[in-house]
Amino acid sequence: MQRHESLGGAEFAPEIRYLNSASSGLLPLRAVTAVRAALDESLSYGSMGRDYFGPSAEARAAFARLLGVPADRVAIGSSVAVQSAFLAGTLPPGSEVLAPEGDFSSLVTPFAARPGITLRTVPLDELAAAVRPGTTLVAFSVVQSRDGRIADMDAVRDAARAVGARTYLDLTQAAGWLPMRVTDFDYAACGGYKWLLCPRGTAFMVFGGEHAEPWPDALHAGWAAGEDPGASCYGPVTELPATARRFDEAHANYSYAGAAQSLGLLGEIGVPAVHAHNTALAARYREGLLARGITPCPAPGSAIVSAPGIAGAADRLADAGVQVSVRDGLLRAAFHLYNSADDVDLLLDLLGSD
Repeated sequence: MQRHESLGGAEFAPEIRYLNSASSGLLPLRAVTAVRAALDESLSYGSMGRDYFGPSAEARAAFARLLGVPADRVAIGSSVAVQSAFLAGTLPPGSEVLAPEGDFSSLVTPFAARPGITLRTVPLDELAAAVRPGTTLVAFSVVQSRDGRIADMDAVRDAARAVGARTYLDLTQAAGWLPMRVTDFDYAACGGYKWLLCPRGTAFMVFGGEHAEPWPDALHAGWAAGEDPGASCYGPVTELPATARRFDEAHANYSYAGAAQSLGLLGEIGVPAVHAHNTALAARYREGLLARGITPCPAPGSAIVSAPGIAGAADRLADAGVQVSVRDGLLRAAFHLYNSADDVDLLLDLLGSD
């Protein structure tokens, strides 16, 4: 029988059929090597290593190239929740934030928790139409975690511009596989540990892209966000960089050592190639589900496929060495560059074995 190859090739060595990138991506071998080297370096130089800012600068630049944004508009951090909380803190009292119903909690909870802000939610396909005068910010995931639906980015952007509202994207389920233009949006955050194949503890935030604007207040600036970090350790930080580095968190060194390598790999392969590979596998899986009388959730063109009525198969699949996930009662499979048609066919065979 012919063996189908993955796009990732020798960069990955999973011992199972891993179809769960929407939860967490696999680390490529080059990233694992880099993290191990950083750990070994800690034996003599501590957890910040010999060059604390080097790997993070490399990761920032690689992320910027991957998304097609200027590197000086990218900040580094630890999580989308922290970045959303920072952005919520910059909004004036009385602001209305519009978001899709059921969007990921790390994106929306900081706005819901902020006193003086109203969080209004509507179905994803009604998001653009729901923008109204008085809406301050529209926040949404480009790809929905629950079922893989892809938002109409252009329609939301145009509706927001028409009333003077700003836009905030969560790229976590999109960056790394979905070609997209983010420079037309005001803010974008991205957790790196899923499709970007980075270690946990990496996140990026894009500010304004090509639409330069006054920076928001750097509400969580610490020593690492100073123009000269070594001179910013005591007392309030008085001089901030002229770039988005003013919004950097003091980062997890090991995580960014791996991130620089993972993002470099994705840059070598290219997002268009990853997109073509991932969506072809997802289409193969959707067709196989329909052939077995299972109707997946509508999510045209997505690398994430969720289906109702079969969530109970997750444990049996895990026992057979196939890793998927269950979200909100749906069996969710996510296809990435280390997957192949053989993985899809095995999953379908197992689902059809009852």
